[in-house]
Amino acid sequence: MLENQLLKIAQDLGSPVYVYDAAKIESQYKRLTDAFKDVKKLKLNYAVKALSNISILKLFKSLGSGIDTVSIQEVQLGLAAGFSPDQIIFTPNGVSLDEIEEAAQLGVKINIDNLSILEQFGTKHPNVPVCIRINPHVMAGGNANISVGHIDSKFGISIHQIPHILRIVENTKMTINGIHMHTGSDILDIEVFLYASEILFETAKQFKNLDFIDFGSGFKVPYKAGDIETNIEELGKKLSSRFNDFCKEYGKDLTLAFEPGKFLVSESGNFLVKVNAVKQTTSTVFAQIDSGFNHLIRPMFYGSHHDIVNISNPSGRERFYTVVGYICETDTFGNNRRINEITEGDILCFKNAGAYCFSMASNYNSRFRPAEVLWYNDKAHVIRKAETFDDILRNQIAIDFSKKKEKPTTV
Repeated sequence: MLENQLLKIAQDLGSPVYVYDAAKIESQYKRLTDAFKDVKKLKLNYAVKALSNISILKLFKSLGSGIDTVSIQEVQLGLAAGFSPDQIIFTPNGVSLDEIEEAAQLGVKINIDNLSILEQFGTKHPNVPVCIRINPHVMAGGNANISVGHIDSKFGISIHQIPHILRIVENTKMTINGIHMHTGSDILDIEVFLYASEILFETAKQFKNLDFIDFGSGFKVPYKAGDIETNIEELGKKLSSRFNDFCKEYGKDLTLAFEPGKFLVSESGNFLVKVNAVKQTTSTVFAQIDSGFNHLIRPMFYGSHHDIVNISNPSGRERFYTVVGYICETDTFGNNRRINEITEGDILCFKNAGAYCFSMASNYNSRFRPAEVLWYNDKAHVIRKAETFDDILRNQIAIDFSKKKEKPTTV
């Protein structure tokens, strides 16, 4: 999108506001499918948790995507968006057996990562095929909070516990129709990913009724100029060749599945905010904006970088600013950033705001969550209205404290 288009959206709708570029989402989806075009059966299941607006889900459905869900509510949202149950995979962690059974009753694919739950589910529902999430004990990801395949992770069933899985399968007579892994986000070295894939292939040989192998995702996108990213094209070439060889060895054309989230939507997102004040101290110039970590928590949560651009003054001279929010704790979005000169009232644009930004927004400090806009076919479509004070109060119940408890009468 052009900066003048973003500026007009901020002027028309106010700030803060999230804006997503549908064309970028479509191009990222095509880039991934092109990278694996040599695979006979490829299935991309968009990770709903990255950005769960129903219009975004409908866009992915139009592209031919399935969806990866982690809660029963995301399953229901997918169904509401028009996905059929067989286009939805349910990959929770630490949920109750009741929630998994509820998802199974809806007809979606089930992915289990816990031996106890696997045995309970298989005992009660031996005729429902399930996928198993394996922990390959491979460390990948740019931050400890988003690296989920290492030995101390809460996710997945350890590869060292494969004999236990086989015992459960034999005892319950359940069918395992898929094997899955997810090593973590921001994968840089594709050789590490390929190494983990070999572990998954070896595991898959233990199960004779597979329909698919799910390699998770975690592909890194660039966050600033010159930043490194996952080489999807090289990974596609190498993994496709290895996958095709494995299918020949297995004796069946399996589906190669991925569950990308950030890779598909991160770069599409722009978060627009207004500068409330420029505050200079003895050592720092602060640009204080009309938002905070209640709207975009990633920089505070795990140190993510978002380029910040002054779209109100794109040709101004650069100065150093520390961009901060209005929350009554420290919420710094960028320290000493080179940004075109900022004046009060300017609109700043945070880049890479499509994934895990609005989806992790909250009403902290009783602030409203912002509107969401999809730029599609050269037009701005509001896909979520900004909240109002009625939304803050909607589910609260006020007790009437004016009525005092009457003292008991004595005779």
